Amino acid sequence: MPDLLRSVAPDRCGRGGLPVTVVAIDGPAGAGKSSVARAVADRLGFTYLDSGAMYRCVALGVLRRGLSPAEVAADVSLSLGDRVLLDGEDVTAAIRAPEVSEAASVVAADPAVRAAMIAEQRRLLADGDWVAEGRDIGTVVWPSAEVKLFLTASAEARAGRRAEQIGADAAVVLAEQAIRDQRDTERDESPLRAAADAVTVDTSDLTLDEAVERAVTLVRAATL
Repeated sequence: MPDLLRSVAPDRCGRGGLPVTVVAIDGPAGAGKSSVARAVADRLGFTYLDSGAMYRCVALGVLRRGLSPAEVAADVSLSLGDRVLLDGEDVTAAIRAPEVSEAASVVAADPAVRAAMIAEQRRLLADGDWVAEGRDIGTVVWPSAEVKLFLTASAEARAGRRAEQIGADAAVVLAEQAIRDQRDTERDESPLRAAADAVTVDTSDLTLDEAVERAVTLVRAATL
């Protein structure tokens, strides 16, 4: 395993030496991480980091360029915010296409890709208050995060949400999801798992507002 993946994120202070906070939200696809993390960041006045968008950009680059994931990750230019830019192009919608989602799960298992993306994520998280979501934020990217949440939901609930989002058959999505879950949890580099000190939140029967409220309450309780 590369040294980068073994290193632990350092203690840090934000601008002016003031303490800063990272909220790490991990979990499988369809658990509501992106929606919850974005809303929590808005509520708290933090910056939102969608680490999955970074892997999706690499996947899109692979599909477009015909290069290896490692080659794309080493050369890609990313800008994250309200819009996602890949080499200066707005790909906010393009990276959500089903074929890109599938490819992203594959490229995310590449050690060279993970090393490049983790380095960039750590660079960003080193300053400021963040809500960062992904598969390995609390376990690998930023294990010293002040708050760690692990969002999960039943396989059926997750597949149903994704099917509704993309207008696909729920049974087909459920089958594809099972393959992706296995790949994410069994990969050698940064497998999907809850950090030992993470609080697990099951969103199966929660509305988005309820999940956000639960998360905000946990964050405020941990940081007061």
